[in-house]
Amino acid sequence: MLKRALGLWHITLMGIGVILGAGIYVLIGEAAGLSSNGLWLSVMLAGVVAALTGLSYAELSSRFPEAGAEYVYIEKSFGDTSAWLTGWLIIVGSVIAAAAVAVGFAKYFSALFHTSIPVIAVATLIVCGIILIAGIKETAFITILFTLIEASGLILIIFIGVPYFGSIDYLDLTRGLNGVIEAGVLIFFSYIGFENIARLAEETKEPEKNIPRAIMLSLGITTVIYVLVGVAALSVVSWQELTQAEAPLALIAQRVYGDRLALVLSVIALFSTFNTVLVTLLSGSRLIYGIAAYRALPRIFLSTAEKLQTPWIAIIAVVGVSIPFVFLGDLATIANLANFTIFIIFIMVNASVIYFRYRHPVETGFKTPLTIGRFPVLPFMGLLTTLFMLIYLPINVLSLGFALVILGLLIHLALKIHVNEALFRER
Repeated sequence: MLKRALGLWHITLMGIGVILGAGIYVLIGEAAGLSSNGLWLSVMLAGVVAALTGLSYAELSSRFPEAGAEYVYIEKSFGDTSAWLTGWLIIVGSVIAAAAVAVGFAKYFSALFHTSIPVIAVATLIVCGIILIAGIKETAFITILFTLIEASGLILIIFIGVPYFGSIDYLDLTRGLNGVIEAGVLIFFSYIGFENIARLAEETKEPEKNIPRAIMLSLGITTVIYVLVGVAALSVVSWQELTQAEAPLALIAQRVYGDRLALVLSVIALFSTFNTVLVTLLSGSRLIYGIAAYRALPRIFLSTAEKLQTPWIAIIAVVGVSIPFVFLGDLATIANLANFTIFIIFIMVNASVIYFRYRHPVETGFKTPLTIGRFPVLPFMGLLTTLFMLIYLPINVLSLGFALVILGLLIHLALKIHVNEALFRER
């Protein structure tokens, strides 16, 4: 049994914290290389896709306020095989994203203190695991504190850029609309996190009301910040310089105010990346706990620390599996691989809303607006836009992604065979 200790603003700030994480601090340069001066359009495109699916999450979390989140939604609509695949992709996506962001943290840390990147990345994952075991209120306190710090860094970038607004043509698209879309697909990684809010349902007070509100609030606030950061960045330095910079946001501060402020932005980036790792591992561990409650994973993952009331075995598992991924290569590839997992999940979640509207409609709780008869228009648009983003992923990422899907199905088949054999022996 998990402890209900989180209110609306706790989970809203935790959602903002993970969304405002490493994506914008690390990937903005690579995204600018694809979209040129249209970076802000790419941010808006990613935000619209996230918001459409966010409404579906809000409806389903209001209906099924459980830690299993997506696994529960899909299991109740499309059955256990689809649910298992969804849960598998979320866990894999969380592991890959946590490892990638831990490497981002280690790079900033290494630039400041000349340390080993793999060692610091692994240490970051372990420290985050210890914090998660310590308790949900402690985790929430750290997350909220770090959220305020990382948000201050982005607000500082906006403040620096305001005097330069209007200095360039923001519709000058070197690679055209294709470049804007490709950058939008990549920068979508910066929005991954709002869905984590749904996985905190069993630790939230009045989850039927607070989870949908927190999803909408966190997405709205972060989209406004991201667009302003994109405009500010391009107004101060050219997209070519932004693409080449190892610490793109620090470059903006350095260009206007010198090295001291650039150092401050680098330190803020440490808080931001650490915060993202922490919340990503939090959501991954809660999902493992939720899936185990449905007996699709061994029940050992339901073990909770008696006094702390945290799923410590699930936490240790997700941290342990994250560590090998620290040694993967290109950050853009890793980010897009995480995007692949989340795109497949978003397609399933949107489809689940459509299913429930026809097969098991309810009148209570949050419902996405704009329907034609029973047909929910916005979830359908969420499904189509997510599918569109999926198609724009690089071929190598799609190949790796579908290999993960096949691996997940094979593991599911092996687990079913094992369970059936166990039942046969009992007879």
